[in-house]
Amino acid sequence: MNKRFRLAAVAAAALLAATLAQADINVGVSVSATGPAASLGIPEKNTIALLPKSIAGQKVNYVVLDDATDTTAAVSNARKLVSEHKVDILLGSTTTPNSMAMTDVAAESQTPLISMAASARIIEPMDAKRRWVFKTPQNDIAMSLAIAEHMAAAGVQTVGFIGFNDAYGEGWYQEFAKAAALKKIRIVANERYARPDTSVTGQVLKLMAARPDAVLIAGAGTPAALPQKTLKERGYAGKYYQTHGVANADFLRVGGKDVEGTFLPSGPVLVAEQLPANHPVKKSAMAYVTAYEAAYGKGSVSTFGAHAWDAGLLMANAVPAALKKAQPGTPEFRAALRDALEQTKELAGAHGIFSMTPNDHLGLDQRARVMVKIENGAWKYQPGAQP
Repeated sequence: MNKRFRLAAVAAAALLAATLAQADINVGVSVSATGPAASLGIPEKNTIALLPKSIAGQKVNYVVLDDATDTTAAVSNARKLVSEHKVDILLGSTTTPNSMAMTDVAAESQTPLISMAASARIIEPMDAKRRWVFKTPQNDIAMSLAIAEHMAAAGVQTVGFIGFNDAYGEGWYQEFAKAAALKKIRIVANERYARPDTSVTGQVLKLMAARPDAVLIAGAGTPAALPQKTLKERGYAGKYYQTHGVANADFLRVGGKDVEGTFLPSGPVLVAEQLPANHPVKKSAMAYVTAYEAAYGKGSVSTFGAHAWDAGLLMANAVPAALKKAQPGTPEFRAALRDALEQTKELAGAHGIFSMTPNDHLGLDQRARVMVKIENGAWKYQPGAQP
């Protein structure tokens, strides 16, 4: 009798283990599909639909919510995803303020979060909260150095700065100030504006009064076109630089002729087809371009969607290792997934090659940036301007 009981218990345990092994992986996503950052969030949302529905034999479910470019909504979405949907991982959000707001929820619930926003503040300095957070866009300092090096080579000695009056703009100012100092470039004006603003005349007049050789606009999406259009209207004839936050078709559409000749750093995916065959990111960047354009049409690809693609690649790469330690839907699986993300090595994505460490939850190097010029309403790779 005891032997039969033991055999039955073993069989029941095996059945339970098999059932647990079939548990779905639930992925919670919050993006800014509406609001000022919609031109960034929409391609991210579109890209989520292209991510794998099965990883290592486990079914993957995606729950996608819109935070409308609002920090309060981003936090609410994150809490809903972890408490109601019991997600194993969070992806999002689109903007730096929203992503930073979501980090508290990620840390409290011990759920790994992969942000699609740029600021290094999302993952630095590393602490108990940020150990649960990763991101895919290049850090501001890497892109700032690319801009400063290009400016110096072009003879720029003074620059005027205008950026968003939030964590994105402030982060960019701090990092660009370091890069500019290295190249002996003086920042002669420092202005701010809000993402929803419809006029920046006052700020532009102050910029022009400083007579800089170039102006750097630290904005993202279509709102970044406003200062440049206003500068053009007022007759500013110096050089124009933007950040990688504008690398999408909507910015070109809204900026029109006023953004012609603008320089900006970008992830290689923006000009994937123009990259030389031996570029280390060309193959992986083209994989995203091909997948996205097959679904949404030729010329529809966006660097912001590519950040979501890379988040998906990081997750898919980490899941098999996490499954060896625990099953989806458990705190142990979330912890194992976090650990596996941190151990990512030489993973080729659309924007670069990812190699994480306990102190670096981005893991990109110089292979993740190129310089681009806007010519005839299109992005033009600048091979002679690489860092």
